[in-house]
Amino acid sequence: MSGASSVALALAPDILIIALGMLLGRFFDNTLWVALDKLCFYVFFPALMFTAAAARPIGLSDIASIGVAVWILMGLGFVLALPLRRIGPASSLDFAGVWQTAWRFNAGLAFVVAQTLPHEAAALMAVAIGLAVPLANVLAVGALARGAGQTIGPASKAIVTNPFFLASSAGLLVGATGHAVPGTAELALDRLAEVAIPAALLSIGASLSLRVLCALNGLTGGFHLIKLVLLPLCAFGLADVMELSPTQTSVIVLFAALPTAAAAQTLAARFGADRRGPATIIAQSTGLACMTLPVWIALVV
Repeated sequence: MSGASSVALALAPDILIIALGMLLGRFFDNTLWVALDKLCFYVFFPALMFTAAAARPIGLSDIASIGVAVWILMGLGFVLALPLRRIGPASSLDFAGVWQTAWRFNAGLAFVVAQTLPHEAAALMAVAIGLAVPLANVLAVGALARGAGQTIGPASKAIVTNPFFLASSAGLLVGATGHAVPGTAELALDRLAEVAIPAALLSIGASLSLRVLCALNGLTGGFHLIKLVLLPLCAFGLADVMELSPTQTSVIVLFAALPTAAAAQTLAARFGADRRGPATIIAQSTGLACMTLPVWIALVV
């Protein structure tokens, strides 16, 4: 089976879990999903982000190439999506909830995609994720805190005390120093991390209806165009400007082509933003990536 087909099939379970969440959402009270969001925010996603960032020692040469490239790509997502404010929600906080989907990425799927690459490229994908997660969360928390009307002091505190930021930064430090996490703790974190994506997708599904899921409009279409088409195209140009190797190019192109992060809905809900906006974009992005990711894989593998 080709790498492209493998990724398309790998996305199918995510779609099914979202559909299951839509079904369960009809039978369980909203308090269950609020509690699940809190578990994702404080436990499951921090475990996933720590393990991703701590996956391997990070060298200066990797930071200078892969790290800078993914930071530039996330910055482009941040800037390209800003004009969508004119057709977005009236509330600044609600727009911040959907705005973050333009630069965030599905870290779990990144490691599925990495399996289609040579071993060296797969290792570099772990570096890309480890270096991208802290910046992704600084931008997201900053936007949400500003949307919530927080001043610089509380907004800065919200960033540096955010569980996503703390976990990814700690993992990055562990990866940079090359120290191994004790075996029992590592196993526990791995098991918690495995729960993160399915739990978030269930919660996303519970907040959706089939009508909303299928309703693409100018706002959601704009975010999908940026995340799934424009950023991968920009990645090719960036690789040429930075004179990256073919292996490094494949990593940043596929990183840029990832659908948005399931954690975006969890973070938006935590700040009081309308969770339905990011939840809709996440679900649609995951489904559309079934068609777009195989194309990008075929172009770089």
